[in-house]
Amino acid sequence: MKPKFHYLLFLILINSLACAQQEASSIIAETPQQINFTTEVVISNLSIPWGMTFLPDGSMLVTEKSGELIHFKNGNRITIIGLPNIKVQGQGGLLDIKLHPNYVNNGWIYIAYSSAEGEGNGANTAIMRAKLVGDKLMNKELLYKASPNSKKGQHFGSRIEFDNEGYLYFSIGDRGSRDVNPQDVTRDGGKIYRIHDDGRIPQDNPFVNTTDAKKSIYSFGHRNPQGMTRHPETGEIWTHEHGPKGGDEINIIKNGKNYGWPKISYGINYSGTSFTDHTSLPGMEQPLFYWVPSIAPSGFAIVSSDKYPAWKGDLLVGSLKFQYLERLVLKDNQVIKREKLLEGIGRVRSVRQAPDGYIYVGIENVGIVKIISKK
Repeated sequence: MKPKFHYLLFLILINSLACAQQEASSIIAETPQQINFTTEVVISNLSIPWGMTFLPDGSMLVTEKSGELIHFKNGNRITIIGLPNIKVQGQGGLLDIKLHPNYVNNGWIYIAYSSAEGEGNGANTAIMRAKLVGDKLMNKELLYKASPNSKKGQHFGSRIEFDNEGYLYFSIGDRGSRDVNPQDVTRDGGKIYRIHDDGRIPQDNPFVNTTDAKKSIYSFGHRNPQGMTRHPETGEIWTHEHGPKGGDEINIIKNGKNYGWPKISYGINYSGTSFTDHTSLPGMEQPLFYWVPSIAPSGFAIVSSDKYPAWKGDLLVGSLKFQYLERLVLKDNQVIKREKLLEGIGRVRSVRQAPDGYIYVGIENVGIVKIISKK
């Protein structure tokens, strides 16, 4: 009787584990839902449209990672001159772009790019601002340059966002130095930064009184944040970042908080081995949401437009790996549904809700695609 009894216990245990796995995976399971929309390619023949922003006249500025800034106006494609020296290296190049919230009055445009200036060989992420005069960038000012430079080609981060108080946030990835940069506030990399719009350090930044710390750091313990947006209702800065093999995360950025990388993670090494035994530790933030398997997220928007009433309050995240746009439905800051949009369209690099209320998506080797909701 004992062998049968042990076998019965074995079956119960296996069934319990299967149920537990189903329950855990249901948090990140897809829940398809039919949405009626069409798309229009508004700018074609772009290779890697990393960032885009919209001028008051309705025209668009688009960054090509290869180092070209394009002004698309009235159907014409104009190459802007006067960019700084850009070091195209691996994932680095000409990256994100954003207008100052008071652009109409001050004309400032903010750009993230990889730069070889400063200490060390290779490149690191830089943030600058300039003004567009005709077809040329003028009044260029370097606001921040991460150091030292590295020959590694990965994890430049680069996303830019303003909060409701006019502070400028930007991301810099760990630059491939997982075990060195993210947990050390005396080093650049693996951080979200906050500065004034002219590059000054806010006096209430969390590490201004920490010896040898980078005073512009706002949060740390990040891997490679390539999505950043301001929540249209709360004003909070939301980001998402790449995990390794699994463990991509969505986070709400808070002053001085440690987001855990690489001490905690829901991912593993690309080889399939483990680099940490922990998904949580005291003093480290849990993600609002995480993906397993990784979708390789890039570009981020929170829908507030009346153009898409069924999507209001939802998150839109691009997938480089699986080549679709993901819609995540929230309830009480919990993801309750997922939906794939634009499946198979290409590697989604950037996502923006424009002032005209429409969603625009930058897709590698396609261009900028506008999503038009059908009523």
